[in-house]
Amino acid sequence: MTSVYPRVIWRKGRLVFLGLLTEEDQPQFHQAINNHGTSQYLLRTGPVGAVGQKKWYERVSEPSDSHLTMAICLLDGTLIGNMALHNIDLRNRTAVTAAMIMYDEHRGKGYGTDAKMLLLAYAFLELDLYKVRSDVIGFNSRSAAYSKKCGYVEEGRLKGQVYRNGERHDLIQLAVFKDDWLARWETYQKESSV
Repeated sequence: MTSVYPRVIWRKGRLVFLGLLTEEDQPQFHQAINNHGTSQYLLRTGPVGAVGQKKWYERVSEPSDSHLTMAICLLDGTLIGNMALHNIDLRNRTAVTAAMIMYDEHRGKGYGTDAKMLLLAYAFLELDLYKVRSDVIGFNSRSAAYSKKCGYVEEGRLKGQVYRNGERHDLIQLAVFKDDWLARWETYQKESSV
């Protein structure tokens, strides 16, 4: 049977699916990472050249025991960003999530929440992780809000850690624990089946 999607689907939610990155995605990621409207929310803000983009793809495109980076696509196959599970530590059962929704038109619509719930299901139900962390720059209220919808709570705050747009901002350290997340997963699955 032929898939209607142009890539391998790894996990499918109600709004998006997570799929393997492809070389064909790289021009879109390259353009987005160099767009100030996107990069201002990331810890790295400097320009990325073609060589840097190729090195990033080579580093993250093959999942491993320590990291996983997936494309976020709308159900029609439109690429809108990426979602990653980094620093997977199977001994201590922890990891760090990171995400990028490439353009404003796809932000604030629930796509990040859907993608993160799918990634957390893998982290907690398959890897049996105990805790997953994420960092958010203080002015990135959308990222903080969708993380909280997924069960993250603030664990700490690094005052004035990040300098953006001529001002200092806190770096908010968030975490979600498996036991706390399981109830949200149950609700998510019920909503997905409606």
